[in-house]
Amino acid sequence: MREVESAIEGILFASGEPVKVDRICVALDLDRPTVEQVLQKLMDYYAYERRGVRLVRMEDCWQMCSAPDYADVIRKAFEIRKPARLSQPALEVLTIIAYYQPTTRAYVDQIRGVDSAYTIGLLLERKLIEECGRLQVPGRPHLYRTTRNFLRAFHLDSLDDLPEMPDLGGEGQMRINENGEIVDPADGAEITGADTPETAGPPAEETGEQELP
Repeated sequence: MREVESAIEGILFASGEPVKVDRICVALDLDRPTVEQVLQKLMDYYAYERRGVRLVRMEDCWQMCSAPDYADVIRKAFEIRKPARLSQPALEVLTIIAYYQPTTRAYVDQIRGVDSAYTIGLLLERKLIEECGRLQVPGRPHLYRTTRNFLRAFHLDSLDDLPEMPDLGGEGQMRINENGEIVDPADGAEITGADTPETAGPPAEETGEQELP
């Protein structure tokens, strides 16, 4: 079993990218339950011993990465700038795509009431979402879904771990408050339909978004 653990460590370290469980099973000629048991044991060991590396599970893939506790030291060693926090418009768009994926930009715009093209472009650049085909309707708009980077960034094993979202129904527009929580229009918050400093962070002029007519 120790040799199996070492072999799995070597595979994950050499990859540097998420590795599917089935690929590890084929490489080691082992059944899936055994491989998953070893992966879970290694993940628990790294976390319990507070090692500098961690094993992260993302749906049916696993990846070796640095421990969050040492993020500042690692950034300093490699002169890496800390990534900018997501703005409220970006969180809104990401939330809609996460819960309704695959979905189109038009659907995101319909829920938010503003043109989300600029924000979707930013999320694509940060690899939190990706294109996943086209909707088979006139115009064939792009479909978007979240990525493994999204799961890793929000410490989720899979999309099943997303918290239950309030039923927004057909009334009002989605908004995220200053704590990153979804605002339910049924709670009585007045929604005007445009990103403003009072409702969703920077004005539309600063975010590149425009209010829809």
